[in-house]
Amino acid sequence: MKATGLISLWMLVLLPCGPLANPAEREDVVKHAIKLHRGKGAVITQRKQWVLESCRKLSGLLRQKNVVLNKLKNAIRAVEKDAGLSDEEKLFQVHTFEIFQKELNESENSVFQAIHGLQRALQGDYKDVVNMKESSRQRLEALREAAIKEEMEYVELLAAEKHQVEALKNMQHQNKSLSILDEILEDVRKAADRLEEEIEEHAFDDNKSVRGVNFEAVLRVEEDEASSKRNASKREVEDDLGLSMLIDSQNNQYILTKPRDSTIPRADHHFIKDIVTIGMLSLPCGWLCTTIGLPTMFGYIICGVLLGPSGLNSIKSIVQVETLGEFGVFFTLFLVGLEFSPERLRKVWKISLQGPCYMTVLMIAFGLLWGHLLQIRPTQSVFISTCLSLSSTPLVSRFLAGSVRGDKEGDIDYSSVLLGMLVMQDVQLGLFIAVMPTLIQAGVSTYSSIFKEILRILILIGQILFSLAAVFLLCLVIKTYLIGPYYRKLHTESKGNKEILILGITAFTFLMLTITELLDVSMELGCFLAGALISSQGHMVTEEIMCCIEPIRDFLAIIFFASIGLHVFPTFVIYELTVLLFLTLSVVIMKFVLAVLVLSLILPKTSQYIKWIVSAGLAQVSEFSFVLGSRARRAGIISREVYLLILSVTTLSLLLAPALWRAAIMKCVPRPERRSST
Repeated sequence: MKATGLISLWMLVLLPCGPLANPAEREDVVKHAIKLHRGKGAVITQRKQWVLESCRKLSGLLRQKNVVLNKLKNAIRAVEKDAGLSDEEKLFQVHTFEIFQKELNESENSVFQAIHGLQRALQGDYKDVVNMKESSRQRLEALREAAIKEEMEYVELLAAEKHQVEALKNMQHQNKSLSILDEILEDVRKAADRLEEEIEEHAFDDNKSVRGVNFEAVLRVEEDEASSKRNASKREVEDDLGLSMLIDSQNNQYILTKPRDSTIPRADHHFIKDIVTIGMLSLPCGWLCTTIGLPTMFGYIICGVLLGPSGLNSIKSIVQVETLGEFGVFFTLFLVGLEFSPERLRKVWKISLQGPCYMTVLMIAFGLLWGHLLQIRPTQSVFISTCLSLSSTPLVSRFLAGSVRGDKEGDIDYSSVLLGMLVMQDVQLGLFIAVMPTLIQAGVSTYSSIFKEILRILILIGQILFSLAAVFLLCLVIKTYLIGPYYRKLHTESKGNKEILILGITAFTFLMLTITELLDVSMELGCFLAGALISSQGHMVTEEIMCCIEPIRDFLAIIFFASIGLHVFPTFVIYELTVLLFLTLSVVIMKFVLAVLVLSLILPKTSQYIKWIVSAGLAQVSEFSFVLGSRARRAGIISREVYLLILSVTTLSLLLAPALWRAAIMKCVPRPERRSST
C-alpha cells in the first residue's frame, strides 16, 4: 500500500505537468498535487480519485509500451523477410527498431528506480550520516549506470546513422553508372572500413564488466585560447583526435594513451610543451648554479620547482615527464657501469656487499629505537629508516664524473668503493620494493600471525638472492661468450654511421634492464651491469661508447632532476624550516657517522683514509625515497605529514651534499686529483 501511495505521488508530480509549457503553471500543479495527496484542501474522496486516476494512467502507459514493443518485434521480422531491401537497409532499419526498444525499456526502468529511491529516502534517518552516505552512493551508482547506458545508446545512434548513409550511397550507386575513379574510391572505402573494424579494440565493452572496474564521472576540459576562432577550430580538431584532458572527482587528470582510430597519427601537445619549457628554463637555471659554484643539477631541480605545482604550475603531463626522466637514471647508471670495470668490482666486492647491509641494519635499529620512544608503529619506523638509509646514485655519479680513478700502491680507490656500495643499495631498493606488500600486510596483522609474516619476508629474501645469483650467472655467460662477438659486429656495421652503434648499445642496456626486472631485481642494476659488461672489452671501446651515449644521458638527466623539483614544495619548507633543518642535519650526521664506523671495520688499514670521502658521498638521501614514499602513502603505511617530511628532508640533504663532498675532497684528496674531482 505504501508503494502504491509513492507511485501515486510520483505520477501526480509527473503526469499533470507534461502538457504545461509554463514553469509557473507546473509549479502550481505540483503544489496542488501534493496538497491533494496529503489531504489538505480536498476531501478524501477527491484524493482517492486522484490516486486511482494516476495509477490508471501509469498502467495505461505500461500497456501501451508493451503494445509498441510487440509492433516493433513484428516490424523487425517483416524487415528481415523483405527481399526487396539490401543488407545495408535491413541492418539500418533493424538497428533503429532495436534502439527504440531499448529506449522504451530504459524509460520504464528509470521511473521505477526513481520511485524506489524516493522510498529508501523516506524510510531513512536523516540524522544517520552513514545511511545518508550509503543512499548517496547508491544514487551515484545508478546515475553512472544511466550515463553509461545513455552513452552506449548515443553510440548506437551514430552507428545507425552511419548505416543509413551507407544505404543511401548504395542506392545512389545502383541508380547511376560509376567511373573508374569512383569504383577505385569505393573499393578503398570498403577496405578502409574493414581495416577500422579489424584494428578497433572494444576496450570499453570488454572491460566494463571486469571485476574491479568502476564507473566514474569525469570532466572533459578543452584548452582556452585567446582567439575565439582559433579556439573553435582547435576544439573541432581535438574533438576528432581526442586530445582533450579528462579530470575525475578525485582531481586526477588523464590524457589519451591509445586512440580508437589508430590510423590517424596523434601527438600529446601538453607533453611537448612541458619538455620544451623544461629545456628552455634549464639553461638559465643551470648557468646560474655554475656561476655561483653549485652543480648544474641543482639548477635543473630549481627549474622543476619553478614550473611545478608549487611554482607556475605550467607542467600538465607530470607523470609523463617523470617517466621520461627515469631514462636519465638508466643511462646514468649505464655510464657508471661503463667506467666501473669488473676487475675493480672484484677488488671491492666484499666491502660493497658488507657496507650497505651493515648500514641498513644499523639505520633500522636506530629507527626502531626512536620509534619505540616516540610511540611510532614498527612498520612505519622500518619503512622510514630504510628510505633514509639509501643514497643517491645519480648525484654521486655526477660528483665522480671526470675524477681520477687510478689506484696507488695497492690502495683501494674511493670511487670504486663508493660506486660499489651505491650499486648494492640499488639492489636493496629492489629487495625492499619486493618486500613492501608483506610490510603493508604486517601493518594490519595481529601478533598471532607475526611469525607467518617473518617467514614470508624470509622467503622473499631467498627469492631475491636466487634472482641475484641468476643475474650474475647470466652476466658471466654473456661476458664469456656473447658480448665480444656482439660488439665486434656492431663496430663493423657502424663504420661511418653511429646510429647502429647507439641503437645496439641501447638495445643491450634495455635487454639487461628487462631481465633484471623479470627476475624481480631493480632495473637500475640491469643498466649498471650492461655498462660493466661492455667495459670488459677494453678502454678504447669504453671511450667510443661514452662519446655516443653521454649527450643522450645529459639531456635525459636534465628531465630527471627537473622531475625531482616538481615534488619540492618551498612553502612547506619555509613554514617548517626549523624542524626540517634539525631533522635533515640529524639524518646527514647519523648517516655520516654510521658510514665512518662501518668502513672503519671493513676497510684495510692502508685504505682507512678514504672512509671520510665515501661517508661524505653516502650522507644524503636517495631521490628514490620519493617513489617509496608515494607507494607507502597510497598503501597507508605512512601519513601525509610523514610523506611531506620525507620529501623535504630528502631535498635538503641533496642540497647539503655538495658542500659535504667538497669538504671531504679538500681534506683527503691530494691537490692534483682535487681539481678533477670537484
